[in-house]
Amino acid sequence: MGKESSRLVLGATSVVLLLVIFLLYAAYFTSDVNPFDSWKDHLSNWNGSPYRRKVDKGVELVEPLEFTMRRLVRGEDRVQLETTGFSCHSDLHSEVCVAKKPVIIDNNALTAYLQSSQVQVNHTVRPYARKEDETAMVQVSPVQILHGNASLPACQFTHDVPAVVFSSGGFTGNLFHEFNELIIPLFITCYHFKSHLQFVITDFKPWWVRKYNQILTHLSKFEVINAAKDGGVHCFPGAVIGLKYHDNLALNPTEIPGGYSMFDFKHFLRETYNLKIKNVSDIEKPKLLLISRPKTRKFMNEDEMVDMMEELGFEVVVATPNRMSNLDKFAEVLNSCSVMVGAHGAGVTNTVFLPAGAVMVQVVPLGLDWASTAYFGGPAKEMGMHYLEYKIEPTESSLFKEYGPDHPVISDPMSIFLKGYNAARATYVDGQNLMINLVRFRETLEKAMKFLGH
Repeated sequence: MGKESSRLVLGATSVVLLLVIFLLYAAYFTSDVNPFDSWKDHLSNWNGSPYRRKVDKGVELVEPLEFTMRRLVRGEDRVQLETTGFSCHSDLHSEVCVAKKPVIIDNNALTAYLQSSQVQVNHTVRPYARKEDETAMVQVSPVQILHGNASLPACQFTHDVPAVVFSSGGFTGNLFHEFNELIIPLFITCYHFKSHLQFVITDFKPWWVRKYNQILTHLSKFEVINAAKDGGVHCFPGAVIGLKYHDNLALNPTEIPGGYSMFDFKHFLRETYNLKIKNVSDIEKPKLLLISRPKTRKFMNEDEMVDMMEELGFEVVVATPNRMSNLDKFAEVLNSCSVMVGAHGAGVTNTVFLPAGAVMVQVVPLGLDWASTAYFGGPAKEMGMHYLEYKIEPTESSLFKEYGPDHPVISDPMSIFLKGYNAARATYVDGQNLMINLVRFRETLEKAMKFLGH
């Protein structure tokens, strides 16, 4: 009987242990509060500890801060970050400073403080990806970084996610520059944080934040901080000051945390704007969007162009600047189109919203061959688009009538560019309009139809 009793006691104990384990397991995956995380919550990310947060289904794992930060740096910069907790990388276009240790940001003084036993270091960053352009950088306020034993201001607000500091100054107001120097760099720098970050925006432009609110709220779950209006002292477990930049409308997967590509960026845009069409094959009747420019590089025979497009079988949508101003609505229109046609300019940037397999037709004005290919031709292919260029003949430019066939403006555009950017811009960017040869242009659109399988 003794042995039998022992077996019964052991069996009952096992049942109780199994029941306790089951209850703990159930509590872990069903409760809004993880019972094992109460002590970790006090540490949060300040010491780089991982933590869990419950989502609708399952448990969301948030990567330790030190790992998230180190993904932003390479080579010697990573070694310095590992050694000192802080490093800055500078190239032609931008400078990005990364701190994986506590940072105090005084918004009123635009100063970031990093306490250290090392000698005092005073560093200044203008957080905008156009460092080489003096005109742009005049519109970007410097952020001072003090690294050392300086007396630190008292925290007024404490956050448990890192800060990402950038400027909405520079060339904002131009769609190309907004995507090239802000939106894509934001994706490159921030996407791998999985929304666990706090934006601090200098040179705050309310209209810009409203325009890109969808994107900002998908990259961060917290309301943006307007540095100028806030004026407070905020404490963060780490910070990124500045945004990473690769090239014109470009992402280099080998230099991006997670290896994201332009396909991933377009997928991010589809999710952000709730765009339904992933591939152009989902569009039954070919729809063509024509970007209408009211001032420079405008199509002087636009109505005739539309008639010809419709004869070819396209449903034509003419997009004026007024129609393009509401990005939330216009993104849906673009997502429903098979082809986009536009003269070289900021409007061509809207290619980012076209479905995969769509055709982008760029009309190349006189003198703008290199810029057209560099800014939009190469990037379009990386986005999974078919790309066609229609290079106008000199007779299709308003400059031909103004200067005549023998003037250097017509016969030798390079000689004008050698006079400097301002001279070339005044002539070829701001000074010409286009009278499209419908017979020649029809051939280009027929190629577009073939790409679509029609």
